[in-house]
Amino acid sequence: MALSADALQALTQGSDAAAWRVIVKHAVEIASKPIAAGNAPSEVVKRDREIGELDLFLSSSGWDLWQTFGGSVERTSDRLVRWWAEPFSAKAVLVLDGLSLRELPWLLQGAKERGFTLHEVSANASELPGETNEFARALGFGSRSQLQNNGGGLAHKLQPASTESVDLPWKDCEGLVSNTPNQIFWHHWPDAKLHDGSGAGQGLEPLTKDVVQQLGSEDFWAFVERLATGRRLVITSDHGYAATGYFPDADGEVAQFLKQTFSSGRSKAGTGGTGPFVPPVALQINGPHGTHLLALGRRKWRSQGGYPTLTHGGLSLLEALSPFVDLTK
Repeated sequence: MALSADALQALTQGSDAAAWRVIVKHAVEIASKPIAAGNAPSEVVKRDREIGELDLFLSSSGWDLWQTFGGSVERTSDRLVRWWAEPFSAKAVLVLDGLSLRELPWLLQGAKERGFTLHEVSANASELPGETNEFARALGFGSRSQLQNNGGGLAHKLQPASTESVDLPWKDCEGLVSNTPNQIFWHHWPDAKLHDGSGAGQGLEPLTKDVVQQLGSEDFWAFVERLATGRRLVITSDHGYAATGYFPDADGEVAQFLKQTFSSGRSKAGTGGTGPFVPPVALQINGPHGTHLLALGRRKWRSQGGYPTLTHGGLSLLEALSPFVDLTK
């Protein structure tokens, strides 16, 4: 889906906020179209590459836009706080750790087939860097594990609520949903799977097969239905992920710089040089979580132990955007 002339004009001549609106809308449009059974892995790769054209713009001529990402695209944490303040009598949030826009087709299709009403399908900004604890802290939790066994406490921003954080089969999760009106449930899938499968040779294809299985399962939807019974429900994530296995290799000085700066990761706390490169290959971002250097765009490099094929924390759209699906049954 090529960008229209109007969209290109908004990207290059409008305000930063207008440019980000076009980029996010385009990414959501590409990612959310239905996927026919059987060709999921190849279709997901194809869409990943399509969104890669936006990443190319954002790392070549439009890299300045990343400095305004946090201020131009509403953060998921802020969106949730705003949504939580709506006058719904009972509400639930399901955070699927590491869920990206790639998984939208199965959520939308499954919801439709099972008679859910969709109120909003959009995308918001992850924290920068896109990491689990940064998101937990943005909501006022000490860490993800704090939510376990209703340990969320009274200091977080989604009050009052019963909280849970587990990595259990969906069937077992269903039994953990209490009768309290407001629920926050943080599940470790797909992030746990993503890091399991991020070694050499594992990557987007096996993960996509797992996504098809999980998000198409009766157990998953029985769990979602239990959360949504009598409640307004949002399904979202703390961050997405980059399919770095498909990124081109950096070479020469660029590869050397990225390896020295980030090792096998995509971000690094603190200040540091971004190197002599124009356009840059890393950006310094000053945000609510302090100052970080973040790898910019789509590049991988050789590092000790091998660079992971799936990871997060840097500046590419599919790792820095999170889906936001608002539904009722």
